[in-house]
Amino acid sequence: MPRASRDGVSIYYERDDGDGTPVVFVQGLGYGRWMWRWQREAVAGEYGVIAPDNRGTGRSDAGLPPLLPRLPGKLRTPLLLKLAGYSIGGLAADLEAVLDDAGIYDAHVVGASMGGMIAQRYALEYSRTKTLTLCCTSHGGPDAVPVPEETQEQIFDVPSGANERETLRHRMRPAFNDRFTNRNPHLMDRIIEWRLEQDANDPAREAQTAAVLNFDVSDRLDGIRIPTLVCHGTNDRVVPVANGELLAEKIAGARLELVEGGSHCFFIEDADRVNETLLSFLAEHE
Repeated sequence: MPRASRDGVSIYYERDDGDGTPVVFVQGLGYGRWMWRWQREAVAGEYGVIAPDNRGTGRSDAGLPPLLPRLPGKLRTPLLLKLAGYSIGGLAADLEAVLDDAGIYDAHVVGASMGGMIAQRYALEYSRTKTLTLCCTSHGGPDAVPVPEETQEQIFDVPSGANERETLRHRMRPAFNDRFTNRNPHLMDRIIEWRLEQDANDPAREAQTAAVLNFDVSDRLDGIRIPTLVCHGTNDRVVPVANGELLAEKIAGARLELVEGGSHCFFIEDADRVNETLLSFLAEHE
């Protein structure tokens, strides 16, 4: 059970050995390691895998002031969003601690949503990134296209009388296409179980949200000088597709792959296509 430590906080990660340069999978806001299971299976054996739990997620410590998580939500949430939350820079430093602990000096870094933000900051500030893959993410700042208001309301909503499973199902609806969820009820049930087991709790999720809200590398992207793949679904209701297009424009030489009709979780819904694209990109730069 490998762990890295930074600032007294223990960060858990999984490691699988493989023949090629390790692929590092960085999770989205609140999501556990389960979100990358399709891509991890695709690269297994041919590449090594490093899969950390972001601070506050899964088996990693939250590192929050001890009294904060005990406060009622109405008091806790504004404190975490404005004063005591995480930063993307700090989460990138956690990732550096993981790769240093694992003895990894070159890595293909793959991040989705908040994980894509961490990956951008990591590539800008540390030297281990061989290639960068950014899925359904944004460079932040005033030029970024914001999360639609109706989506924000739903992903933070707690429906009246709903239990934990029903709340999770309600909150994650904007991340998937309705057609996919209707056709795959058993998979969606399984995802709910994975989320209950591995996802961040509400205080840590709010701390991660603070990191996302304050993220902005829009004027630094010319500093990314490594092969970069940008993937985005055209029907992303969480991070609109224009954000992927902006990233590809601002990162020199970036390759843009749009998945027609793809949702925010297109790497799950369209896993075969995403895996094929990712493997081709990795092989090109291995």
